[in-house]
Amino acid sequence: MNTMIIKSLGGAGTVTGSKHLLKTSELTILIDCGLFQGVKALREQNWESLSIDLAEIDIVILTHAHLDHCGYIPLLVKNGFKGKVYMTEPTKELAKLILLDSAKLQEEDAEKANYHHYSKHNPAKPLYTINDTEKSFKQFFTVKENTCIQLSNNIECRFQPCGHIIGACSVEIVCFDKTIIFSGDIGRSHSAILPPPDFFTKADFLVMESTYGDRLHDNTNLYDSLEHWINITVKNHGNVIIPSFAVGRAQELIYILYRLKEQNRIPRTLPIIMDSPMAASATDIMVEYAEYTTVDKEKWLEIIETIHINREYANTAEIVYDKQSKIIIAGSGMLTGGRVLEYLKHDIGNSRNTVLIVGFQAEGTRGRALLNESYELKIHGKYYPVKANIVELTGLSAHADQSELIEWIKKYKNPPQQIMLVHGEPSALEALRVKIQTDLKIPVKILIKDMEVVC
Repeated sequence: MNTMIIKSLGGAGTVTGSKHLLKTSELTILIDCGLFQGVKALREQNWESLSIDLAEIDIVILTHAHLDHCGYIPLLVKNGFKGKVYMTEPTKELAKLILLDSAKLQEEDAEKANYHHYSKHNPAKPLYTINDTEKSFKQFFTVKENTCIQLSNNIECRFQPCGHIIGACSVEIVCFDKTIIFSGDIGRSHSAILPPPDFFTKADFLVMESTYGDRLHDNTNLYDSLEHWINITVKNHGNVIIPSFAVGRAQELIYILYRLKEQNRIPRTLPIIMDSPMAASATDIMVEYAEYTTVDKEKWLEIIETIHINREYANTAEIVYDKQSKIIIAGSGMLTGGRVLEYLKHDIGNSRNTVLIVGFQAEGTRGRALLNESYELKIHGKYYPVKANIVELTGLSAHADQSELIEWIKKYKNPPQQIMLVHGEPSALEALRVKIQTDLKIPVKILIKDMEVVC
């Protein structure tokens, strides 16, 4: 009997730490292998052992390169995983970039903790090192989109583009006579730089993300909104600060801002500064794999020429204290760290400035605090009053909203027997569950961590 078991080791009941296990009689496959991020209670789970013997895992399939989907791979390899990790070519390059940065930050954090003696561990150690990370790259194998890969005698898989970021895919696994789809993170139906998500037409079981399962993105024209807030801020002699994810969001921003200048909707002389070495490297990868976007390579090179890219932290202070109005794009996207905090410390207490929130803000992050209208923000041990304009623009989200998720499911000619919801906060999961069952009449189960579902 070819029974299959689906079990989430992470990314269930939360939007982070995605790890979904498919156990079959021939193979045990881990779809995504991400780190937990956000509040301390989530981050601490990275140090806990997985509820499975790592020797049981035969293959890892990576849907895309964001840290909450790939960040645990070096630790998996360090602890004994010896199988292949399958992903698309752009995902491979982006994952290398993101994982090396993650390892570097962990090494630095451990070094600081030991120097200042603020860790309960003696000595404090990183989850994994740069050396651990580089070793894991030997197990990376690339696959082409829309091409079947034979994993064993009776199991094959296929990667299908799903928007979100370059190289991101949903994954179809055909196991004996059953088809299981893992959605990965589904992108918007209308992206400025990426093709719309592709889709499958049949599935027996669907494991689906639900990041924005309880809301609709604002239909206000994004270009109009950016034009409005940028021009108001410039008129007031202020700065526009855009906390941004380095991969995907930053590149979409520089494209849209280029178009606004091209159309004379914002001042052509207004400086646009990308202060993020990772975003700069991710942009280089975007140019290299321009065929995965809707913008050709020559245009990307032209766009890059119109912005100032700062890779060196030593230059950040000079930019911070420059009194000329400017647009700053800097990480991190949820304000959990990075150079954007230096700009916030200087600018968030002034009503002339504007902070544009352009992506999902997880519970417990500074970004969520700003959206919740916090009157002050704690940065590096000090509280800063919030007087700048805080504006949320959901049109730049890389995640499909509730209506787009429903439309994605409707593409199936043969609806799934059951949908299993993951990668969402409790309210989003429940709202999407009710919506699917009411409108589409498909049974829905919300997966919780370590719960096993027999298929």
